[in-house]
Amino acid sequence: MRDFALEVHFSRWEFNARYHMTASDMESMTLGELVQMAGPSAGEELEKLWLGYTETWGSPDLREAIAGTYDRLSASDILCFAGAEEGIYAAMRVMLSPEDHAIVSVPNYQAAETVPLGLCAVTGVPLLEDLNWRLDLDAVRAAIRPNTKLISVNLPNNPTGALMPQADFAALVDICREHDLYLFSDEVYRLLESEKTKRLSQVADVYEKGVSLNVMSKAYGLPGLRIGWIASRDTMLLRKLERYKHYLSICNSAPSERLAVMALSVRERILTRNRTLIAENIGKMNAFFADYPALFDWVQPDGGCVAYPRYKGRDGVERFCHNLLEEEGVLLLPASVYRSELMETPVDRFRIGFGRKGIDEGLTAMRAFLDRKHNSDLATG
Repeated sequence: MRDFALEVHFSRWEFNARYHMTASDMESMTLGELVQMAGPSAGEELEKLWLGYTETWGSPDLREAIAGTYDRLSASDILCFAGAEEGIYAAMRVMLSPEDHAIVSVPNYQAAETVPLGLCAVTGVPLLEDLNWRLDLDAVRAAIRPNTKLISVNLPNNPTGALMPQADFAALVDICREHDLYLFSDEVYRLLESEKTKRLSQVADVYEKGVSLNVMSKAYGLPGLRIGWIASRDTMLLRKLERYKHYLSICNSAPSERLAVMALSVRERILTRNRTLIAENIGKMNAFFADYPALFDWVQPDGGCVAYPRYKGRDGVERFCHNLLEEEGVLLLPASVYRSELMETPVDRFRIGFGRKGIDEGLTAMRAFLDRKHNSDLATG
């Protein structure tokens, strides 16, 4: 597999840049803040916690709490992983063989295409840039082969923040059902939609071969817990995934499981806090980009806490991101990080995040850079 471009970039800059303006998670909290939010007994539970191995599936009460976030699932439909990445890797390794074929939406989180590409034939289908990143369902239908095993999507999408219209989502499920395909849905940004009416059902709730991926890292803002999961009504698939996990993390961290249970017990409070922060930050993003119409094409995303604006300066997005980082310490992700091996992708966009506190300083540094460089000189005119 080729290097994970995003993580390689982050390993160099994520903890060194002065202004991390491309974070993909919500604002986190301290251990003390979470324990206090969870109530008086939470601290006692941690002190009594046995620091031995945990169950490979995840602790029963954690799986029960996760199942409670779905409409039709029970704890037996949940398998926990050490973050979402382990879930993606395990699922692709278990579900795909060299004789199979997979379909992946593009652009996407790199692991969604890189891991399958190491296993079987993969076809990319585009999110249509000029249609607010709408999935090309005609391309999906045309890509299906006799040996197609699964379709992989990411809703809301990373990096675009796009969601499918409800009718398109229903049509995608129908396509998978008609051809007896698995639908693997990365739903880590679900519950952070700009409008509740845009929120899609979780695939595992509405489709018998739906495989839903989620994690405590993104919408809940707790990436340090490293708790993710796969939800599916396909019992045999979950059993195979559990056996594959024996070769990976084996089991999750006991303290992390306890903290995840606490967080899910107060999930509405956490989500309300995070949605409020997104609304505040989106207002700041809208104001910033409105001041530089000659340099940026900005559309407020449908969901999540990242967006993928177009940069129109003559210097190009790669040079823009490089110089902004070197001169002002502002970290963005240029389009090259989202290069696909399956098809051409936009070369003039960058990922920016708005899920954390303190973005004012980063936006101020970006303004200083643009004003110093004279936006009229950078613009295409």
